[in-house]
Amino acid sequence: MPDRLHEPKNLHIFTIGAHCLLHTKIPAMKNFDWTAFTKRIAVRSTLQKIYEAWSTAANLETWFLERVLFTNEQGEQLGPLERVADGMRYEWYWYLDNNPMKGEIISANGTDFLQFSFEGPSVVDVRLSTQDEYVIIELRHHSIPQDDHSRQYIRLGCSNGWAFYLHNLKSVYEGGIDLRNKDPRLGVMINN
Repeated sequence: MPDRLHEPKNLHIFTIGAHCLLHTKIPAMKNFDWTAFTKRIAVRSTLQKIYEAWSTAANLETWFLERVLFTNEQGEQLGPLERVADGMRYEWYWYLDNNPMKGEIISANGTDFLQFSFEGPSVVDVRLSTQDEYVIIELRHHSIPQDDHSRQYIRLGCSNGWAFYLHNLKSVYEGGIDLRNKDPRLGVMINN
């Protein structure tokens, strides 16, 4: 166990059983950014595969959603492997939830960037880059409204949700294992 007399002032020490965990101090809530958050993860794959993981209905259904519908500006439904483009609309269905989330693809450059509306007026940017054998996914969820409901369900809830789904994307693309709960008998859990 670290010597508490010499403990840096920016660390908290938590003891869980015989394990000691060090965490940096959480900023005071008055300084907490309720309007946006960023998540990053490295996935051993190719840029093209990860871009398609985000930009086609069939691939989004392998790691993120139960069912995906994309429509073009004329209202015609895209095929399961057709890539989205700027201005297209979506309906996304999660497992164990019959209510679709509807939104718009704001920007899709065909290579390494997508932007879409999410949970009403908030926006998600997905930037992809490569480093060695990895694709780095940087997801920024921003423009989050500042009412209490949005703070709880979008800022805090979506932050947890995106962390899970990014881990699931990594699991599916690196090892082929889908971590989502698809069994209605189990009810709502952290993985659906």
